Amino acid sequence: MALLLNVIEEFIDGQKSRITSISSELTEEWYDSLDKSNSTGVYRSNDPEVIKTLKEQNYEFHIHLCDVLVKDEGAFFNEFDKWIIKIAKDSEHLKTPIHYIIKEFMRVREQYLNYISEFVSNNPEEIKPSQIEKWNRLMVKVFDSVMLQFIEETHKYSTHRLNAQQELLNELSSPVISLNNDMALLPLVGDIDTARAKFILENTLNQCVQKGIGRLFIDLSGVVMIDTMVAHEIFQLIDALDLVGVKTTLSGIRPEIAATAVQLGLSFDRVSITSTLAQAMDFNNARKQNNN
Repeated sequence: MALLLNVIEEFIDGQKSRITSISSELTEEWYDSLDKSNSTGVYRSNDPEVIKTLKEQNYEFHIHLCDVLVKDEGAFFNEFDKWIIKIAKDSEHLKTPIHYIIKEFMRVREQYLNYISEFVSNNPEEIKPSQIEKWNRLMVKVFDSVMLQFIEETHKYSTHRLNAQQELLNELSSPVISLNNDMALLPLVGDIDTARAKFILENTLNQCVQKGIGRLFIDLSGVVMIDTMVAHEIFQLIDALDLVGVKTTLSGIRPEIAATAVQLGLSFDRVSITSTLAQAMDFNNARKQNNN
């Protein structure tokens, strides 16, 4: 507690030379006070490198926070924002449940408010009530802003990473597998929502053009459920493939999918259909032999 009193005194006296060394001591005091048995993620790590990085991040936090007493508010938050974004993207903090991180911010905020209160108690004649209120309001505002932006940045980064992972999953779950020089297979598995159906349309068209595919077998036997919008997307894919010269064979259509297609009034005129993928392959091979 005495360390923060020293910090305030240094700023009041206009002597900033000791702030760096005091911040290091504050960091050690903070880390020693962590309840590591009741935490998880970055706060509970035994890895020396993780602990070292965590202390460095906390040290930077104290350095930035001390600046709020002397810097213009706009300049202060501009510099602090960089620290917040860096922490929000830190891999160890991303592994830590956010409520533990917010709890730690709140604990440190309470410590700062207590330090200010004690400093004022020790210097009752030197500190005006208006100054006390200003410090308290400033600390609350700073910590509230830091916590809010940290949550926003964490959410933004996590959403971006989740979207990237989803795109990868979509790509892996809808591969166009080459069978020979001009034939390929598109096996569809699992639930297909509208977003995934749109991705399948774009991805399949691109891959078929790139690989020079002339006939594509689309197997739906692994699709559990399909709604009206998705069925429409699949038939749009078939129409689009036809426009780029790719003939399509559908296999493994479940009764409910067939019923949906009929209800939509979708035409099967340009599509060859078989019950199973094996039948589709046999049918295609037989047709090739007859043509030869």
